[in-house]
Amino acid sequence: MSSFFLPYLKSHFHTIRHGTGEELLICLHGFGENATSFSRLQHSLGVHFTIVSLDLPLHGQTEWREERPFTMEDLKAVILLMLQHYHFKTFSLAGYSMGGRVSLCVVQQLAERIDRLYLLAPDGLKDNRWHMFATQTALGKRLFKYCTYHPQLFYGLLHLGRKLRFISRGFHKFTYNSMDTLAKRERVYFVWTCMGQMLPDRDICKQQLKKYRVQTLLLFGKYDRVIPPALGVRFMDGTFPCEMQVLECGHHLINDDAGDAMLSFSF
Repeated sequence: MSSFFLPYLKSHFHTIRHGTGEELLICLHGFGENATSFSRLQHSLGVHFTIVSLDLPLHGQTEWREERPFTMEDLKAVILLMLQHYHFKTFSLAGYSMGGRVSLCVVQQLAERIDRLYLLAPDGLKDNRWHMFATQTALGKRLFKYCTYHPQLFYGLLHLGRKLRFISRGFHKFTYNSMDTLAKRERVYFVWTCMGQMLPDRDICKQQLKKYRVQTLLLFGKYDRVIPPALGVRFMDGTFPCEMQVLECGHHLINDDAGDAMLSFSF
């Protein structure tokens, strides 16, 4: 394993490299995780891929110092810097959970450079109304900040939503456990605020995947109540080359079974 910091404007992006393969695989992690999350895939994929994982802003060792949100243009520039540094012209892309949403933004920007796309329990396959309200509207941004430091209103709405069955039991549990301390709420607030512009247009993504014939694999956990497999069924509408597999697990999907599925799909 080796690591490197990519300078970008006033910031520094941390990457970790595994494997010795002739093809490049760029990996984007989930919320609250970091580039080391993909280390467990090196045994399955490291012979075929040079695996480079990126710490996204406000995660791992990356230092985001721009004093503004991270944009799609920033994302495109960072990916191009990675290609330049590691001496590749094209790449495959893997994104898990939040990293799946960011990966779709990469597709929107750089589909012509992508060989294969792996989306593991990806966020971004449907609009999250809470996320949109909290990050895209003036009222939502004010309420989001208020609830971060005064959570009683948030808890009340969350429990009411579950009582009225507007949200599932799994989503209720996941959300409550993600917001039950000030440190957790602040992390969600600052990450959502910084990454709030990472909102892919799914129709454009599908058009790009079709145009450039990007081979796409969707992986879901059978027992995932946060991002269920049904979202993948809706996304793979036959307009672009895509396969889907459902693994015997929950939301935590970066495991040996996922690595084996990615390997079988690729070679």
